[in-house]
Amino acid sequence: MTTSIDTHTTEAQTRTQDVDSGASLEKVRDLLFGVQMRDYERKFARLEERLSKETADVREDVRKRLASIEQLIRTEIEALSDRLKGEQDERSKTVQDLSRQIEETARAFEQKCGQLDDQMARGLRDVRQQLHEQGQRLTDDLRQQADDIVARLVRESQELRTDKADRATLAALLNDMAMRLTDDLRVPAPTDAGRG
Repeated sequence: MTTSIDTHTTEAQTRTQDVDSGASLEKVRDLLFGVQMRDYERKFARLEERLSKETADVREDVRKRLASIEQLIRTEIEALSDRLKGEQDERSKTVQDLSRQIEETARAFEQKCGQLDDQMARGLRDVRQQLHEQGQRLTDDLRQQADDIVARLVRESQELRTDKADRATLAALLNDMAMRLTDDLRVPAPTDAGRG
């Protein structure tokens, strides 16, 4: 038992010595490097604080810029949307105006076509009437001329019957004409054969 107590005591003393030597080592280290370490720690703390502040500033600046860009984009989108809506309204109004004008033009065209149809129908009736009247006048004129010609023919045929020349007189007359045409200047003396 004594051995186990001694072993415990020895271990405890060893630990105490280790702790004491660790503390003394820390003290030695603190004496040698303590000032520099504290100086480094302060510098690191200041650097960390400055880095943290600059990061926060950068973060805030980025946030502000993003917000500004977002606001600008929203404003531009609203302006474009308003312009687009205005242009759509204007186009819609223009389309309505054009469709109204087309309808009015179509109505005017139909009206004009109806008037032209009426005028053409009246013109055709007038032309037909004039043609009928002229045809009637021509028919009457032709009938009158035919009647006149027939009457003249009847008169002339009656005159021919009453004043008809005999064959001998006609032969002598033709013979005389033939001789004159052939340049024979000799004119035969009239004969009694031609009379009768």
